[in-house]
Amino acid sequence: MKKLKVDGMHCQNCVKAVTEAVSALPGAKGVQVSLEKGEVTWEEMGVEIEKVKEAIEDIGFDASMPTCCCAQK
Repeated sequence: MKKLKVDGMHCQNCVKAVTEAVSALPGAKGVQVSLEKGEVTWEEMGVEIEKVKEAIEDIGFDASMPTCCCAQK
């Protein structure tokens, strides 16, 4: 599974918008968006992470790679 952090989601409509944007990409499978965690995950099926990031940013949210908890020292 691939994962991106998504900032700016506030409600289930935001979750729906991100889910639809990522699911519309060719090859995107198993898309799951968590409002609580502020992230989107999907199966690795040939979808480039930059394409997913771009699709999320095109609908007005900020997308970034999640940071590892070990790096926050």
